[in-house]
Amino acid sequence: MESGEDPEQDLELDLELHLDPDPDPDPDPDPEHRQKPTEQGQEPEQKQGGSLNLIEFSDEILLNILGFVPSCDLLLNVRKVCRKLAALCVDKSLVNYISLHKEYQENDAKVTSLLKEIASNIQLLKLSGCYWLSGSTIDLVAKCKNILKLDLTGCPMTSLRLSRMLSVLRNLRSLALDVNKGFDVGQLSSECKATLGKVTELKQTLFTPSYGIVPCCTNLERLLLYFEIPDRTREGEMLSGQLMVGQSNIPHYQNLKVFYARLSPGYVNQEVGRFYLSVLSIRTPENLHAFILSVPGIFVDTGCSTRNFLDCMTKNFSLEALQLPRSWLNGSSLLHSSLLHTITLSNPVYLNFSHCILSGCQLSHQIINGGKNVQSLVSLNLSGCVHCLLSDCSVFRKAKDDIDFDVVEALVNCCPNLKHLNLSAAHHHSPEGSGKHLCLLLARLKQLRSLSLPVCCIVQSAKNVDKLPNHTVSALGTQSVRRGLGKKVRIGVPTYPKNIQEQQLLNVPSTVFGTLVENLAFLEELELIGSSFSSNVPRNEPAIRNMQPPCERAQRIRDEELMLIGKLQYLRILTLAQLPGILTGSGLIAIGLKCQQLQTLSLANLGLLGNVAYMPALCEMLKHCKQLKDLRLEQPYLSACAQFFQALSHCSSLKRLCIVSRHGTFQHDAVISFMTSCPDVIMCHMFTGETLVACKKLQQALIRGFQSERPALNVAIFPLLHEGLADVIRDVPMMHLDEITLFKSRVAEDPQHLWW
Repeated sequence: MESGEDPEQDLELDLELHLDPDPDPDPDPDPEHRQKPTEQGQEPEQKQGGSLNLIEFSDEILLNILGFVPSCDLLLNVRKVCRKLAALCVDKSLVNYISLHKEYQENDAKVTSLLKEIASNIQLLKLSGCYWLSGSTIDLVAKCKNILKLDLTGCPMTSLRLSRMLSVLRNLRSLALDVNKGFDVGQLSSECKATLGKVTELKQTLFTPSYGIVPCCTNLERLLLYFEIPDRTREGEMLSGQLMVGQSNIPHYQNLKVFYARLSPGYVNQEVGRFYLSVLSIRTPENLHAFILSVPGIFVDTGCSTRNFLDCMTKNFSLEALQLPRSWLNGSSLLHSSLLHTITLSNPVYLNFSHCILSGCQLSHQIINGGKNVQSLVSLNLSGCVHCLLSDCSVFRKAKDDIDFDVVEALVNCCPNLKHLNLSAAHHHSPEGSGKHLCLLLARLKQLRSLSLPVCCIVQSAKNVDKLPNHTVSALGTQSVRRGLGKKVRIGVPTYPKNIQEQQLLNVPSTVFGTLVENLAFLEELELIGSSFSSNVPRNEPAIRNMQPPCERAQRIRDEELMLIGKLQYLRILTLAQLPGILTGSGLIAIGLKCQQLQTLSLANLGLLGNVAYMPALCEMLKHCKQLKDLRLEQPYLSACAQFFQALSHCSSLKRLCIVSRHGTFQHDAVISFMTSCPDVIMCHMFTGETLVACKKLQQALIRGFQSERPALNVAIFPLLHEGLADVIRDVPMMHLDEITLFKSRVAEDPQHLWW
C-alpha cells in the first residue's frame, strides 16, 4: 500500500467500507429530527449512502485489523498513510512481536529497514525459515537489545556471529538456531556465555556432530533437539558421531521440564543422540513433565545409563507428554511392556506410541483404565500400531485385521476431548456383519480437529448398511445394493436421492464415512493414507522401499467417498495416498468447490498407477482452490503438461509446488509460463523421469528468470532415480524438506504449542 500526494485524502478513496444502511422505521421522518451538520472537520461517522470510513473506527478495532498485516508492510507502507495510522502502527501490541516466518516476499532491504525502525521495541522476533536473508541482515538483530525470544532457525549462523549478537542481547531468555559445520563453542565470548547462562528455552537443529551451545545453557527448562546430521560428506567420506575434543562438555539438565529430540534416519544421528541422552542418568531432572524421543527404526540401548534414567522416570516423574523409541517397547528390548505398566501419566495431553507393538490391553492400562485422568488427552498417535485396537483374545478372531470394538469404544468414551488422532499405517478393519463400524465410533469425538486414517478402515460392507440410522439407509437406496452385489434391484417407486450430488444437497450421509464426516464438521486436517503406502521420497525411512500392493479393502473406496470430504467446510490440510479405486477423480471437484479454506493438498498414487485418469478432474478442482498455498503430487506416470500448469495458475495464493513422478515428464515452456503468471510461487521441486540435461536446463532457466524478483526462490529439478538425488535433497532448506518435499504423516506428530 503506497501513499499518495495527500495521504489523508487518498484514505477516503482507498479505505472505505460500504455498508448497507439500516432500514428506516419511518419512511417520512420529520425533517426537524434529522441530524444537523456538524462543524467543519467534525463530520458524522455515517456518510451519505451508508459508507463508513475505515479510519473512523475505534483504535481497538483498527489494531485488530492491523494485526493481520505483514510486519514489513505495516511499518514501511501502512504507517505512511496518515497520522493516525502512523501512531497505531507502532503500538506495542504490534511491534513487540515481529514474525517474518514464511513472509517470502520480504528481502534484505525491507528487513533491514524494519529492524532499524523499531529495533528497540521488539521483544519477540521470529525469523525461522528465512534462509534467503544475508548474514549482514541477521547481524542487525543485535540492535534489538530488549529482545526476550529469538528464533533464527534456518538462518545463516556462525559461532562468531552468535557471539557478537548475544554479547549485547543480555535479556534473552529463549533461543532457536542451527548448528552447522565449523561451529566452535570456544569462539563464544564471556559476555555471550553469560547471556546463554540465563536462557531457559533452547531449540537447536544439528547438521554436524556437536553439543552446540547446550553446555553453556545452565538454566534450561525446555530443550528441543533436531538431529539432521548426514552419514557422509559431499565427497562420500563416512562421518563419525564421536564428538571432538572441546565439544564434550556435559550439558546441564537438572532444571529441565521438557525434553524433546527428533532424529532423522542415519547412524550418526543415533550416535550423537546417545551422547545427549547419556547425561540424563548423571543429572536427572526432578521436574520433567514431557519426554519425547522420536527415532525412526531401531534405537539400540548401549548400556545401563538409559536404563537408570528410565527407571528414575517410572518412579519419580508424572508425565503430561510421552514418546519413546519403538525398539524400547517392542519384543525383548530394554523395557518391553513393563515400562508401559510403570510409567505414571498425570492428566496426559500428548501420547505417541507410533509403530510400537502395543496391544489393546496395554493401551487400556495407560489410557482407558485411567478414567477421569485421561480426559485431558488432546493428542494421540497410534500410527503403525497394528495391534492397538485388538484385545488379548485376538488369536480367536476370524479375520486377522478385524478390530475389537470394546477397545475402541472404551477409548472414545474415556478421551472425549481428543483433538488430534492418528491411526494410519495399519489395517483397522471393522468385522463383517458386526453391526458396528470404526467410523461410527470415531464420529463421537466431536472435538477432533485433525485425523489420520488408513484407507481400508473407512470401507463399509453391504452387511453394515442395515445397521445404519434409518435416514442414512434411505439415502443409500439401490446404489449400495448395486455396488455390493453388482445387480440392479427395483424397490418400488424410489423416494431416495438418485445420486451423490442430491445426497449432498439434502445433507444426508451416504455411508459410515459420510456419518463420520458429518459429525466432525469442524475438522481442519484429514489424512487418508493406504496402509501399505510408501513414498518414493519418504521422510522417516532411510531408503526407498519397494512398493507394496494396497489393501484389498481399499479397492472399494471410489469417487463417491471423496465427494463426502466436501462437507468439511473448515478443512485446511488434506492428504490422500494410495486409493486404487479412484476412477475419474470426480470427487476432487467437489472438494475444490466446497472446501474453500483448503491451504495444503497432497495427492499420491490415486487410481491406476500407469494411467493418471484423474488429471482432468484435478485440473478442474485447482480452478476453485483460491486459498491453496502448498501442493504436492506423487504419481509414477504423471505428465505435468500445459493443461495442468494452466489450471494451477488459477491458484492465486500458491507458494510451494512439489511433484514426484518416477516415470513422469514436464513441459519446459509450460513451467516457465506458470511461474510467470504466479508471482508468489517461491518453491518448485520436481523429481521426475526426465533426463538430467532437461532438468538442469529448466532449473537454470527458473533461477535466472525469477531469482532476482523472488529472494526466497528455491528450485530443485532432478531425475528421481539419479544417484545424485541425495545431494540435491541436502541442499533444500529444512523448512521445505520437512513440510512438503519428503512425505510423512503429520497428524499428532508433535504436541501442540511445542514452540512459540
